[in-house]
Amino acid sequence: MRFTKQAFALAATALLASTAFSASSFAAPAAPAAAPATPTAPPAKPVDPNAVVATVNGEKITVSDVQDALSNMPPQMRQLPPNLIFPMLVNQLADQKAIQIVARKEGLDKTPDVKKMMDAASINALQNAWLSKQVTPQLTDTAIEQYYQQNYAGKPPEQEVHARHILVKTEAEANDVIKKLKAGADFGKLAAEVSTDTGSAKQNGGDLGWFKKEDMIPAFSTAAFAMKKGDISSTPVKSQYGYHVIQVLDTRTDPVPSLDSVKDKIRQALIQKYVREAVGKATSDVKIVRFDPSTGKQLPDAPPPGTPGAAPAAPAKK
Repeated sequence: MRFTKQAFALAATALLASTAFSASSFAAPAAPAAAPATPTAPPAKPVDPNAVVATVNGEKITVSDVQDALSNMPPQMRQLPPNLIFPMLVNQLADQKAIQIVARKEGLDKTPDVKKMMDAASINALQNAWLSKQVTPQLTDTAIEQYYQQNYAGKPPEQEVHARHILVKTEAEANDVIKKLKAGADFGKLAAEVSTDTGSAKQNGGDLGWFKKEDMIPAFSTAAFAMKKGDISSTPVKSQYGYHVIQVLDTRTDPVPSLDSVKDKIRQALIQKYVREAVGKATSDVKIVRFDPSTGKQLPDAPPPGTPGAAPAAPAKK
């Protein structure tokens, strides 16, 4: 079995996910139907997590091992009945244990490449365990509700525009496009013919879909949001990309989303926020020294972002 960097990343995500599986789910099968004199069967007893379910060359596989394997499976698989998924996981764990035993017997765990991957997995597990310890307690319903109130419910509905454009290199070309459109030329066909924005022009006739004001570069947004439904630019709109001729197809007010509809998005935003804070906490507790790889000389300490002398933050992508 080959463990890739992607697999490690997925494992990290799983650590932050609030999934659990109770040992009682692996309860012993209910007793068969009793004789007519007995109205009901006795309830199933919870199984000890340390109970052994299989051995491979004497190495034990326990109920707890099966629970751990289950927690790393996709949600749809975890919904399968225990009597179906339990033996499947036991067989899978036995196969994995067999591979591990044979691989160690062949000395594969001592080879440089494999040892490097095993060390990396161990380091990642430690990092993820610490991050999970810092982040998970903060991911409460209260935190999600507060984020929603501050970033969604507390803001007025935003305006959106549905527009398409034709982008050309020169103002003269843009004026020629406007002239042709006024004479009755089809906007979509003209966009496909002359627009240099190949991403929107060739496939969608210049259609950019719905967007908010901050989604586009300022010059474009200012012009588009000043127009009404059906309007076409009367003069070219200049930006760093060239000259735009814009047509507004429609406008609307984007309603405030419900908490349930954005809960997952908020959760991911909070995870990113708390991880950044945790990393900052860790780095503030240690001394980091950087060196120039070509000379071996120590580099000056980098000032924190936002302080005088620090590199400016990258501008938002438009």
